[in-house]
Parts: sequence; structure tokens; C-alpha cells
Amino acid sequence: MKSLYITSVEKYSGKTALCLALGKIYQERGLNVGYLKPFSLRPWRTGDKIADEDAAFVIDILGINAKPWEMAPVVVTSELLRDYLTSKKEIDYMPKVLEAARSLKERRDLLLLEGGGSLREGYVMNLATPDVAKKLGSEIIVVVKYCEDVCLLDDVLAAKFWLPNSLSGVVINRVPHHALSFVNNLVIPFLEKQGVPILGVLPDDEALAALSVGEIVDVLNAEVLTSCYDEEALVEALMVGAMTEDSALRRFRKQPNKAVITGGDRTDIQLAAMETSTTCLILTGNLHPSNLIIKQAENMSVPILLVPSNTMETVEALDKIFGKTRLGQKEKLDKFMGYVKENIDLDRLDKALEE
Repeated sequence: MKSLYITSVEKYSGKTALCLALGKIYQERGLNVGYLKPFSLRPWRTGDKIADEDAAFVIDILGINAKPWEMAPVVVTSELLRDYLTSKKEIDYMPKVLEAARSLKERRDLLLLEGGGSLREGYVMNLATPDVAKKLGSEIIVVVKYCEDVCLLDDVLAAKFWLPNSLSGVVINRVPHHALSFVNNLVIPFLEKQGVPILGVLPDDEALAALSVGEIVDVLNAEVLTSCYDEEALVEALMVGAMTEDSALRRFRKQPNKAVITGGDRTDIQLAAMETSTTCLILTGNLHPSNLIIKQAENMSVPILLVPSNTMETVEALDKIFGKTRLGQKEKLDKFMGYVKENIDLDRLDKALEE
């Protein structure tokens, strides 16, 4: 069975998104696709089991018939790390990873493995990406997120340094429009001369970084005050309403599909937001709006979310996840899959998997 290890140089580069897109693409070709996250620093409790949150998400989207804890054999909790560091005898987790992979290989045509947050992870427990991939005989793809020109080149060459003999290809992700020409015409030829195979370049798309209203409700533990509530509706920008009504209108008109964060007592800001393209209103401090506002929101189909935190706390909570959301919405996943099909050299990837 073929296996493909997808990793990255830093967190939030798009590993899980690429796993989902490739998983869906290979499923469309009729392959039985499996998924494994050998080493995880993101423990997630489900019942009395510890799993990885990404693993649970991926098997749900790909429709894989498996339990989340089966897809993440080594999930590092504070207790597990403490036991590992203080153990008087050597603890080897590699057999556990190999057994989980072996079990999946018996039932799948292709096994997708997702690396940790970066290529630096796993060394303390002897589960570094190069070692695990070598043991499993996996091809390795590194996802590198564009930051700026020199940083991009350094990140790709750093990946080559970490994986001198096992790098099958690099996917450069989230490249803004203004940088596409530079990346395609200068960066790629230079890196290919350095012996780095570039599988493709994916453009930046703000809509893919959007949060759904449902995700916002979950993160903020918000109370929905209106009956109009589409949890799949997407928020592409956050705006704080802490200005005059006239200033608010001018700013709000420039940004479509936004969430406006303001106090429940700022009726003027709330009305201004609803006059423009607003996906939802987030009212802070547990200050209930007037009945007039709720009625207007119902008429305009703008859900109102009430949260206990103050405005600064609310913004900070959303900033931590904004741009890092998963492709849980079909619209976003379909769009990202389209980018992968258009911009990734899948034939080159297929050849790497066949070698």
C-alpha cells in the first residue's frame, strides 16, 4: 500500500487542508483512503479516550470508518510527557505507530499521514518525521506557507535540510496575488535547481480563512438571540464597532461578509452594521440589545450572538483562530480542492508514490 506523509515547517501552513483535498481527490479515483497522525501535541478527549482533534475532523470529512483514537497512536498529554521523562527504563513509541499503520495498510489503498505542527516536533520521543516516514516507507510532502520572499526560500531550503534524502515535493501555500509572478518565475526555477521538487503553488484566498458563524458560537460560548441562524455562514473579517455612527458606516461599507463586535448598548453601531454586508453581530459584556434591534436583525437575517466577555477578550479569542480554521464547510472544501486540482502536479505526485 502507498503512503504519503504530509508535514510542514511551521504551524497553520495547511497540512490538514491538503490531507482533506488529496483524500477526496483519491477517493474520487476509487481508492480506499486511510489517515493516521503518528505524533500529536493536540490532545482531545472523547469519552474516556484521548485522541487528536485533527484526526477526528479528518475521518469525519473523509467518511473513514474508524475511531478517532485509532488514528492518533501517540497523543502527548502533560501526564504522558511526565511519565516519559521520569521513566527509569527506555520507552519506545515507534512500535505503537508502526502497528497502527500496519493495521490500516491491510484495509486501504492509500494511507495519508499528517505530521505535527512543524518538522521540529517528535524528536524528544524519537518520533521525528524523517524517522517515522522512513520506517513506514512513506513519500514526504512539505507544505510551506508564504510569508515573504526571503522567508519562503529559507523555509523551503530548511525543509530540504531536515529531509535530505526523503523529500518528494513541496507545496507552496497561500501565496498572495502580488507575489505569484515572483514565486512562479523566480522562486520555483531556483529551488528546482537546488534539487527541491515543487509540486505546485496555491493562491491565497481570504474566503478559505473565513470562520463560520457556528465556529464563532462554539469558540465564544455565545448565546444566539435570533431565530435567523445559519451556522455555515462565513465571516471573512472582524470589525470592532467603537466609533461614531458616521465613521462606522463608512468603514462597514468597505468590508463585506464581516462580523461586527460591539457592546449591547451601542444601538447606533448595531443599526449601522445591519445596513451593510454583515454576517453576524457579536454583542459583548452580556448586554442584551433592545427589542428593536432584535426585530431588525430578524428582518435582515443577521444573527445576533451574545457573549459574556468584553470586547478586547472577544477579539483576542477570535484572533487566535481566525485564518486557522478548517475546511469543514463544503463550499470552502470544494474551492480548496479546485485550487489543488488546478495548481498541483498530481501526475508528478503519482509518480513519486509509484517509485
